[in-house]
Amino acid sequence: MREVEKTRRGAAVLEVEGLTKTYRSGARTLTVLGDVTFVVQEGETCAVVGPSGSGKTTLLGLCAGLDRPSAGSVRLCGEELGPLSEDERAAVRNRDVGFVFQTFQLIPTLTALENVMVPAELRGDRGARPHAADLLDRVGLGDRLDHYPAQLSGGEQQRVALARAFINRPTILFADEPTGNLDTETGNYVEDLLFDLNRTAGTTLVLVTHDLELAARTGRIIRLRAGQVVSDEVTDDVSGAGPSRYAAAG
Repeated sequence: MREVEKTRRGAAVLEVEGLTKTYRSGARTLTVLGDVTFVVQEGETCAVVGPSGSGKTTLLGLCAGLDRPSAGSVRLCGEELGPLSEDERAAVRNRDVGFVFQTFQLIPTLTALENVMVPAELRGDRGARPHAADLLDRVGLGDRLDHYPAQLSGGEQQRVALARAFINRPTILFADEPTGNLDTETGNYVEDLLFDLNRTAGTTLVLVTHDLELAARTGRIIRLRAGQVVSDEVTDDVSGAGPSRYAAAG
């Protein structure tokens, strides 16, 4: 795979053109996404919202190169994903992408510290331990480095997942319903950590959510319905961070 220079400030980080995803269901063709087009610039915070079944998670997976579209293209951090092999797409993700899943996706046999270190070790960084420990300290888990996922609450596991997402200093962070499995108070706290880490790192953020209050904390909201973009609006919060809901909740 050719080397791609890190995206310069102000450049497009994510370019989606005519993205379509279909599946065969017997004699029928099911269209999950149809002709979706948008561009996300470096430093933007963007929420993708819509009802269940509107194609949000499918779109996020295609943007991150976790799946291939039926038609259309995705350019991620200057790299056209279509021609790449699975291994080459994985290399792009490891180099430029952080990902936060609703279900945490931690490795149960690894400690919190080891889970955070995994992406760095996959790229050959053998000196990631201090950075991983610092990230866990920043999300309030400095005293839980040696705990396994089963020994952590859901909120703590998601905080480990946040630290893991930032370990490689990604250009873009994708988050799929990052607070969907958490209670309200814990979810608000995790949201604040997500935006704080993102703001500090200067990372571009694209998140999928059903939570319109969370979406309103981003600088832009893309609405999907039946696999198509029905609106794409800049929010009042040009900072893309929004007020702390956790602090407001006391």
